[in-house]
Amino acid sequence: MTKRIIFHIDVNNAFLSWSAILLIQKGYSIDIRKIASVIGGDETKRSGIVLAKSPVAKKYGIVTAETLYSARKKCPNLKVFPPNYQWYYHMSKEFHEYLKQYSPNILKYSIDEAFLDLTGTKYIYTDYIELAYHIKDEIKTKFGFTVNVGIANNMLCAKMASDFEKPDKVHTLFDEEVKNKMWPLSIEDLFMVGKKTSKKLRELDINTIGDLANKDLEFLTKYFKNQAIFLKNSANGLDDTKVQPQESKNQSISISETLPKDVDRIDELKEVLFRQTLELSRQLRAKNKYCNVVAIIFKNNHFENYSRQIKLENSTDKTEIIYNTVIDLLENSWKKDSIRLIGIKLADLCNERKKQISLFDEEIEEKTDTSFQKKIDEINHKFGSNSVVPASMLGKRMSQKRIKED
Repeated sequence: MTKRIIFHIDVNNAFLSWSAILLIQKGYSIDIRKIASVIGGDETKRSGIVLAKSPVAKKYGIVTAETLYSARKKCPNLKVFPPNYQWYYHMSKEFHEYLKQYSPNILKYSIDEAFLDLTGTKYIYTDYIELAYHIKDEIKTKFGFTVNVGIANNMLCAKMASDFEKPDKVHTLFDEEVKNKMWPLSIEDLFMVGKKTSKKLRELDINTIGDLANKDLEFLTKYFKNQAIFLKNSANGLDDTKVQPQESKNQSISISETLPKDVDRIDELKEVLFRQTLELSRQLRAKNKYCNVVAIIFKNNHFENYSRQIKLENSTDKTEIIYNTVIDLLENSWKKDSIRLIGIKLADLCNERKKQISLFDEEIEEKTDTSFQKKIDEINHKFGSNSVVPASMLGKRMSQKRIKED
């Protein structure tokens, strides 16, 4: 059987790098990647946290997800820059579109990561390591940011390889290299092993990936039940997950975000979903599409995925309707676990608005409303993604914050 060739391409410090590029384009004289800087929320609020940090800031002991107040105590001269999600999504699209030229089998894993399946392309690319360096170097030259490329025979090992030494590197983790390259690593370094699982493994004197790989399955099952096989296979570098390209753009659009810290508060999840809804509904209108299905996607801190969707009575492109639906889904499907990634998917897209006719409907035509929303999109595109939002949505956010403060 032909061994698969999988690339995992991961942008180094995406939010900070992409912000640096935008600032330079706007005439900012300093590359913020070379000074003590962070991307963070509103510094006037106690809840403002570090989303990304420069290598210089890291030397001061600043870590992702700590408060900006705490970060500034460590480094009084720290420069704080707000996130620009609209720009990040633009850069993400450019990044993923670039990668498509190398293989149609591409999986957009997150805003700053992708898997490429290059199996069966040996007559096109005779040296995969050379190809990886070409991709890495061309991205740096063409776009101005760096990536790591991991090469392996499956997705798990490709992901592990790209997480080896950073930044701007190419690493391999082929099947025959697992024992020497992966087994000596700490158990916390194994992809998809969270804090609770790693703590439990260490309590069982399983401290390295090699310890786990060689542990008796019956012993592991006693403590980890159905998860035991997955853990042992992962430690041995075994993974048969396929690189599944995303659905046709005509069928659905989606957005997801790996959070800077595990979140278990509904008000924080709503803030993320609010931002995502604004961006996704804007994309929907830019495509002149309407959605019939709204879905919410979760990944918890145990890397368990689950989702919930609902079919709308009437297709829509309205931000407010989509947001209300998303919040209903959140409140009815979230398991109150700690969330690592959250996203929204709009599916069953169509070119014309489909509406159920009722004798009791008020005849309020939405054509002018859509036109008005597109004007708002233009303003937000020019001045920032949250410059203008529907008043009813803003009201909901304010009431949520008042409840939180009370």
